[in-house]
Formats: sequence, C-alpha cells, structure tokens
Amino acid sequence: MAEQSTELAELAARLRRLEDQQEIARLIASYGPLVDSGSADAVADRWEPDGAYDVDELSMNGRDEITAMVAGPRHQSWIRGGCAHFLGPAHVTVEDDDAVAVGHSLMIVHRDGEFVVRRATANRWQLRRGPQGWRVTRRTSRVLDGRAEAPRLLAALDIDQEHRSEEDR
Repeated sequence: MAEQSTELAELAARLRRLEDQQEIARLIASYGPLVDSGSADAVADRWEPDGAYDVDELSMNGRDEITAMVAGPRHQSWIRGGCAHFLGPAHVTVEDDDAVAVGHSLMIVHRDGEFVVRRATANRWQLRRGPQGWRVTRRTSRVLDGRAEAPRLLAALDIDQEHRSEEDR
C-alpha cells in the first residue's frame, strides 16, 4: 500500500512538472502574437508587476515600462511596417515555484517588398509561480552577433546559473 502511495505521489509530481512546463511554453509562445498585435497590456501582464525585460537596446523595469515599449512610436512603426516576433521552442527547467526557460527568437520585418530577419536573439526567461500562475520575473535578451554574452545566455539552462552581463565580468 505504501508503495502505491509513493508511486501515485511520484506520478502527481511528474504530471505537475509537465503541466508547469506546458504553461510556461504557452506563456512564451504568446509573446510574439501579442507584441505583434500591439496588445501592450496583455504583453506586460506576462510579467510580475516588478519584473524586468533587459534587451540590448533597452532595459525595462515593471509592467508600465513594458507597456510603454509596446505602445510606443518605435514599436508601433514596426507593426505598421509589418513585423513578426517568432520565438522558437524553449528549454524549460522547473524547480518548485521557480523556472528558467532558454531559447531563440527572430524579429522578422517587411522591407522593400521582402521579409528579412532584423535580429536573431538568445533569450533567458526567469519565472515564478504566483496566485495568477506563472509570470516572468526577468527576461534577458542578447543579439546573436558573435559576442560571447549571447551563447553564455543560451548555456544557462539551470535555475541556479545566474546570467551576468559583460559589464559584471
């Protein structure tokens, strides 16, 4: 009887881990359609209220700054010109109420009648489970242009591996 109880607990834990991984994958997959449709509040809602989004070009702290980026003139000009943020599958690691997801993204823009890749990026998402489910606490994105920082970001698959920027090394 104790063996069945242990097996059942192990199965429940495995199911929860799979459900968590799926919820996180869906959250990340929603970013592209939401940001390309200009759904600023919905994009920002993926983050914790004090969450951070650190991109090569811009650092945002809190939902208000993320909302402002999506609603801002630069981003709106990308939407009007035609763009697609494509996020590839992420490698997701979950430990209790914390998670890390690592993967690639492409920003594709319409230019001169063609679609071209504007940037290819390495992404590391740090997430926390709260009352409303999984939310991003920090997303760090670095362009894959040959600098060592982006590949290091992709290699930081575990929750305990902290990504540090070039300035911190």
